[in-house]
Order: sequence, then C-alpha cells, then structure tokens
Amino acid sequence: MACNRRSSSRVYKGFFQTLFNVGNSSTRFVHSCPASLIQNILKFRRDKPTDQLHRALDHCGVDLNHHLVLDVLRRHRSDWRPAHVFFNWSKTAGYEPSSDVCNEMLDILGKMQRFQELHQVLDEMSNREGLVDEKMFATLLRRFVGAHKVDDAIQLFRRRKEFGLEFGSEAFRTLLMWLCRFKHVEEAETLFHNVMKKGFSADIKTWNVILNGWCVLGNVHEAKRVWKDIVASPCKPDVFTYATFIKALTKKGKLGMALRLFRGMLDKGCKPDVVICNCIIDALCFKKRIPEALEIFRDMSERGCEPSVSTYNSLIKYMCKIRRMEKVYELVDEMERRNGSCLPNVVTYCCLLKSLKEPGEVHEVLGRMKRKGCSMNDDVYNLVLRLYMKWGDEDGVRKTWEEMERNGWGPDRRSYTIMIHEHFGKGRVKDVVRYFEEMVAKGMVPEPRTEKLVSSLNIRMKGRTEKQEDVEEQRTGL
Repeated sequence: MACNRRSSSRVYKGFFQTLFNVGNSSTRFVHSCPASLIQNILKFRRDKPTDQLHRALDHCGVDLNHHLVLDVLRRHRSDWRPAHVFFNWSKTAGYEPSSDVCNEMLDILGKMQRFQELHQVLDEMSNREGLVDEKMFATLLRRFVGAHKVDDAIQLFRRRKEFGLEFGSEAFRTLLMWLCRFKHVEEAETLFHNVMKKGFSADIKTWNVILNGWCVLGNVHEAKRVWKDIVASPCKPDVFTYATFIKALTKKGKLGMALRLFRGMLDKGCKPDVVICNCIIDALCFKKRIPEALEIFRDMSERGCEPSVSTYNSLIKYMCKIRRMEKVYELVDEMERRNGSCLPNVVTYCCLLKSLKEPGEVHEVLGRMKRKGCSMNDDVYNLVLRLYMKWGDEDGVRKTWEEMERNGWGPDRRSYTIMIHEHFGKGRVKDVVRYFEEMVAKGMVPEPRTEKLVSSLNIRMKGRTEKQEDVEEQRTGL
C-alpha cells in the first residue's frame, strides 16, 4: 500500500512538473485547450509572487492571440489578480492588447473596484491612439458610477478629447443613464442643467433619461416637476416620455392623474403604445374598475395598438379574483385564436390554477396548457403542490412531487417550505420535522419564517417533554 502511494505521488509530481515546467526550462507543454491550461496555471499558483507566475506562463507553450487572451480574461471575471497578472504578462510576451481585450481588463478591475490598477491600464492605453472607443468609455463610466465615484466619472467624461472622442448627445446620455441607474439622479440632473447653460441643446431622449431616473426612484413629486420642465421646453414629449410618467403614476396609485395624461395624449394625436395601455388597464383592474379597463382594451385594436400577453393577463388575473370565469375563459380562447405572441403563457395558466376549487379541475388546466405547447416550470409545480396540500389531496401531492423530481424541476426550497408550513397548519409535527431535515440535508438554507417556525416547534416540544418528565417523576416519587 505504501509503495502504491509513493508511485501515485511520483505520477502526480511528474504531472505538475510537466504542467508548470518545474526544473526544466526547455520543456514546453502542449494542451488541447490553451485557455484551460493558462487558467490552471493561474489557479494553482494564484497566491505566488508575480514573477513566479510569469515564469510559469513563459513555459506554457501557447501562441497568444486576441481570442485566447479574451477567453482567459473572461474566465477570471470575478478574480482580478490572475486576470491582471496574465494581462501584464501577455504584453511582455509580445502581444499587443486589442480594444476588446483592454475593455475586458478594465471591466474586471472596475467590477472589483481596483481603481489604482485600472488607472494604470488606462494610462498605458491612452498612449496608443484610437484604442479607447465608445464601448470602452461606457464601461469605465459604468464602473466608476457603480462604485459611487460620481466626481471621477464626470472628470473622466470631461477628458474625452484626450482619448480622441468627441462630446456628443449619445455619449452624454450614457453618462446620465449610469448616474440615474445607480440612484445618483440629483447629480445627473444638476450636470444636465449645467451643460445646458453652456449651450448644449437637449433633445427629448436626454430629458427622458432624467425623468426615468426620478420615476425609477419612485419620487413622483420630482418626476412631475421634470415633466412640467419638458412641457415648457422646446422639446415635445414622445411615447417613451408618456410611458415613463404614466407607469410611475400608476405604481404610486395616482390613477386619476395617469388617466388625465392618457386622455391628453390621445387629444394631442400621440398614440399610446401597448406598454402605456397595459399600465392603465392593470391600474383600473386593481381599483376594480373592470368596465373601464375593458373599454380601453377594446379600443386598443381600433387605434392600431394590438394587445399583448400582458394585456390579457392583467384582465384575466383580476377577473379570476371576482370570479367572472365565463369572461376569463372567453379571453383565454381569444388568446389562443390570436396565436403567435399572444398565446397563453405560464402566468395565464397560474391565474387559472389559482381560481380552481377542487383537485379534479387541475388536470383539465394542465392538459390545456400542455396541448398549447406551454411547458411546466418550477412556478407551476409549486403552485399545484400548494393547491393539493390546501385541499388535503395526498395522492395529488405525491404525484406532483414525483413528477417534479422526474422532470428536474425540484423539489426546491419553495417546495419544502410549502410542505413544512402546510403540514404545520394541519398539526402534522412529524411531517414538519421530516421535510425540514430532508431540506437541510440537501444543503438548502431555510427561509427565516421557516427557521422561526421550526425553532418555536422545538421549544414547544422541549417544554412538553419536560412536563411529561415532571409528571413521571411525581408518579414514581423519584
């Protein structure tokens, strides 16, 4: 046995000597996948000094090209040091990084917030004319703003001419977009107005970026102010402007204002698109103003705006809640007749399943779903599982559980959570414990509410056990 271990040790030692060229500077290892070979070299020597890594890379025997270098960097998107070491080594090996390669390296360093190294790479790149392009500049802005280095991002934007890039509306919108996306809307708007004071002529697309920023933050008050500024400006609101503001208003429950905007849009000859109509229909349904929602739904086609699956699903969802099932299935039939992009989807069938009252109806809905080519997924399986548990249909639960396992859709954490909480509601403590233990054994992290339930159950069981022991002690006199 000892002899076998020594033999195996020599085999592995020989393999790594070959892989890393230890003790033999002349040997060059040929690998079927050069990117994989380099990845292994960087992985096994990740914490070694840079010069050792460079020496190992020197002997890997690969021919560097743009595709290979890019492949290696992409394999290290979440591990900046090996990527940076390899990038620097490639230049010493005679490779001249392309724009795509540099962009990938900058993106990795920015993502990991290694801005000192990022600036070094950027300074080297600035010495090569035409290397920094719009794609790379957008990456830099995104990473600076993503790290909340707003001033650095703005200063970088002002250096565009140093990199041979012109100041333009599209580039400026990119900066504003990233500022807004990372919730620096106030800074974005301040910059926007400062640039306008210097003679920049803002178009509606640039205004839309600022409006959308406030809307995404949910600040309707500021969004309303920007809307008024847009109306007062030489720019004319477009469909995207209306859609952005109407969506924000409906989300905040300001349906009256959204409807006035919607009707004003029609009066001005600006045709609402399907996104705007869906927002209004969904908001009307939420307020139980179904007849008005149906009226807008019927008018859509007349205006040349064809409804989407989301349009139908909004109506179906709320009609199921008020039990207007005849109208629900009328809409589903219409979706199927329209075919194409209007075919019922998982959301549609989940609405139908939630409206069911007894187990026998499940097969009918799932059969229809299958006939129309809509595949089952974890959402549908877990919903069916919950329904069968609620109805106490043990056979349905067992078959659904087995089908989930067979088709690779679970059971997942949600499945176990359903079983644990439903069994607890029915007072089946043994089943609660069984499913919880099975869940944990599979490495799943229970939801906080599940941990709290099991914890309280353990306390109750412990208290009950101690009480039984006290009674037993009193009975026996021990």
